[in-house]
Amino acid sequence: MGIDAKSDAIYELVERGSEVERLATGFTFTEGPLWNPTEGYLLFSDMPGNVRRRFDPGGGVTEVMRPSNKCNGLVYDADGNLLVCEHLTSSLVRERPDGTRETIASHYEGKELNSPNDVIVASDGSILFSDPWYGRMPVFGEERERELGFQGVYRIPPGGGELQLLVSDYEQPNGLCFSPDESLLYINDTPKAHIRVYDVAADGSIEHGRMFYEGIGTGVVEEGIPDGMKCDERGNIWVTGPGGIWVISAEGEHLGVIEVPENTGNLTWGGPDLRTLYIPSSTSLYGLETKVGPAPLPHLASIGKDVR
Repeated sequence: MGIDAKSDAIYELVERGSEVERLATGFTFTEGPLWNPTEGYLLFSDMPGNVRRRFDPGGGVTEVMRPSNKCNGLVYDADGNLLVCEHLTSSLVRERPDGTRETIASHYEGKELNSPNDVIVASDGSILFSDPWYGRMPVFGEERERELGFQGVYRIPPGGGELQLLVSDYEQPNGLCFSPDESLLYINDTPKAHIRVYDVAADGSIEHGRMFYEGIGTGVVEEGIPDGMKCDERGNIWVTGPGGIWVISAEGEHLGVIEVPENTGNLTWGGPDLRTLYIPSSTSLYGLETKVGPAPLPHLASIGKDVR
């Protein structure tokens, strides 16, 4: 395992000869990684195992919630509350530091959501999440009928309010991320193995959708699929795919693959300087040191450790 370089530009982001390190193992299928910069630990989900776990560098893995409603994507809002995508409840919930919990999205126009999957927060406080129906399938969720006839991406306005449907023409919308200045929104479609990009309008809506990158495998789960996705501080897109993590420049050039020995579910940056790439991958959690960190995240300053 190493770096499958398609361009020497990949070595501006990672050192030559770098290899991922397995940090922990023994899980079912890991997802939803999120770094807590105040206490210095990583949260991650294990959907089939119905558990949320915590990894402390140098301290190992502990369980923090069981059952977890087969939670998936995790993110902090600007106030340090944890936002959680739950497959079993088909909801997006907010967990406050004092332990209180509230549902912030569960229905659209009176119909239950499919199963919120990935979630991001904009600097204005708005919340965006994808809603495929993986959580209504066995293993990763609970088999049950769908109420909606489409799979979309939604926005919750700053401060709350009526759920806004941003786009609905996806087979299975999954990973989401903004460009560093939040002028662009990237959304991947897992079975179609591609990423689309949109301009973000002043009111938070999206427009001028176009193809960003196609052919991230063939959409066959066993070979590796586009799932979790993040943007780095230079505008490059890092997305799961066949062989590990695919790195694609802002101009749409495939720079290379960070090779991982298991199919990967997601990725995020953490560590004291946000230069450790954490990669939940099926049964294990892997790590890799990088030369770049994530695009700015709204929660970093409010939690108390803005490294920008």
